[in-house]
Amino acid sequence: MRIEPTDLADVVVLAPEPFRDERGLFTRTFDAEEFDTHLGVPGAAAAFVQDSQSRSVLGVVRGLHGRGGRGEAKLVRCAHGAVYDVLVDIRPGSPTFGARQAFRLDDELFHQLYVPPGFLHGFQALTTTADVCYRIDRPHDPSEDLAVAYDDPELAIDWPLPVSVVSARDASAGSWARLRATLVPAH
Repeated sequence: MRIEPTDLADVVVLAPEPFRDERGLFTRTFDAEEFDTHLGVPGAAAAFVQDSQSRSVLGVVRGLHGRGGRGEAKLVRCAHGAVYDVLVDIRPGSPTFGARQAFRLDDELFHQLYVPPGFLHGFQALTTTADVCYRIDRPHDPSEDLAVAYDDPELAIDWPLPVSVVSARDASAGSWARLRATLVPAH
């Protein structure tokens, strides 16, 4: 497994190296020892406490979601199909604060993202169905949920397909400007 840096501070791509033969393939999707070694934090992998999965249909956008408080680290991968996955750095003081980057996650390369606390996350399903798996480092607490509109004009995310469906929560999410003002108060 290769671990590759991204343009966003502290975000990495975990890139499995599938073994393919006439039966199909086998791949290791996670290796705690390699993960801990790369982060330089012994036991970091053991912090993950919950796995979840979503299934979306073509064109669906989920997000942009994040967590307040001390945030939430997560590993994100697409187990079936393909998604256009977007991260936005919301960590005041980060060298990439406000920056965004998109990644293609799919069931061909099996890449997954390590997302440290302090990011908004969203994705669009690029295939008829797409299953996204999340491994998070603390139980979900709805009182800490953050959301920014997927179509926020300041973020200007270029979703690759027409958006087919969004949840009521995502359709009524606030703006990046409003969230940014709560993160970095005016002096």
